Amino acid sequence: MGENHIAIIGAGPTGLGCAWRLKELGYNHFHIYEANKYVGGLAASFKDDRGFTWDVGGHVLFSHYKYYDDLFDRLLERRYLNHIRTSWIRLGDRFIPYPFQNNLRYLPTPILLECLIGLHRASQNSPGARSPKLCSSLRSHFGGVGSVGDRSRNFREWILEIFGDGVARLFMFPYNEKAWAFPLEEMSKEWIAERVSVVDFERVLKNIITQKDDVSWGPNSAFKFPEEGGTGALFSAFLPHLKGRISLNKRCTRIETEKHLLHFEDGSEKSYNTLVSSAPLPELVSMLEPPRPDLLTAANDLAFTSGIMVGLGFSGPPPGNKNWVYFPDDRTPIYRLTYFSNYSPKNAPDENHFSLMGEVSYSPHREINKSNIINEVIEGFVKSGILLEEQKKDIVSTFVIDVPYSYPVPTLRRNAALGRIIPALAQVDIHSRGRHGLCIYEIGNMDHSVMQGVELADALLNKGAQPTIAPFIFLQEK
Repeated sequence: MGENHIAIIGAGPTGLGCAWRLKELGYNHFHIYEANKYVGGLAASFKDDRGFTWDVGGHVLFSHYKYYDDLFDRLLERRYLNHIRTSWIRLGDRFIPYPFQNNLRYLPTPILLECLIGLHRASQNSPGARSPKLCSSLRSHFGGVGSVGDRSRNFREWILEIFGDGVARLFMFPYNEKAWAFPLEEMSKEWIAERVSVVDFERVLKNIITQKDDVSWGPNSAFKFPEEGGTGALFSAFLPHLKGRISLNKRCTRIETEKHLLHFEDGSEKSYNTLVSSAPLPELVSMLEPPRPDLLTAANDLAFTSGIMVGLGFSGPPPGNKNWVYFPDDRTPIYRLTYFSNYSPKNAPDENHFSLMGEVSYSPHREINKSNIINEVIEGFVKSGILLEEQKKDIVSTFVIDVPYSYPVPTLRRNAALGRIIPALAQVDIHSRGRHGLCIYEIGNMDHSVMQGVELADALLNKGAQPTIAPFIFLQEK
């Protein structure tokens, strides 16, 4: 490629993955420009002045890729902890093992009966109910999913078709409405794959009769976590290997596509031949000069959930061994609680402290009172039985971070919008990737995001395949 200069906007998982692979392939004509003073993006970690480490949400490290696993081991030098997931749903006054629909035996008898009747009716209507139909390559990537549920037109209808009224009313509707902060009837069902445990009615019934917990479902049933430094330790570990190739506090504000010129907030300019971006796609499109009204219109069909992460540091011994808990009801604004010091004891200052972290979603469809969010989370923990009233006095640290782009929402209009935007950007030598650069939730985990960057580097240098995005044929760039 000669002196072709590859500019990378964003030092999150995707940008770092791309840079790592470029260097690994012996290519040196690249540079990363990061708007923040740190690397890692939404996978960064922060240490407060009381000695607590905080992540931007409840990240766990698991993988679909050997390349990512090997990279993880190399960068962290195997300084990480291995966990078997212990996750729960808090419903009323009881904890129910996750996934909810596989562990109904914990419910009071009348509610259990309602759920069973609904599940049985759903199983009669959709025998062997499983995940929605996906293209064959994505089905293989996710380990195989079924094709039942084709009558439903959106995520809300799919929930009713697969789970029936009881499970939908008690958990699936309220939890997903809290987590997504978006109308379920405007969401596609095609993203589900490995994300939602679907139903085998005979298995559910057997679990109830034999009084068996069924908790091993899902790709994150076992996960890793850095021994020290939070999730961000993984991405900070890239820095020594990319020394001199990352500029922090370098926010791009305009992109002249005809001149291939980047303009930054500090007034500087940098030229490029090829641009790789993991910036939120609507922001990237808004930076283009000359403006692209057609792409701006398409970007309006993309939706994102915003989030506030509230961390509470306590004095006292850690409360049990839970990893995280889901909250479908309205006694607390959070949808998920992470027992963060249980991921690693070094996330707290010492063994006499522990930390809890709650996640609250918001959007124009679900507004919150940001100014009072800490108090609302604390009171929600008390109302939900997570904390005793007297434990409030043991809070010694609070941490809050507001994330404008938390989850890319798989809306019914997403695919058509991306099908217009991504190929158009490629025509002007811009490749948008990553959790919010590509806006595809189903390939938005950390491992997916790193590998999107790695595979793009292979494609740019050697015309290599990009298997992570390949199932999404609407993304064809050429």
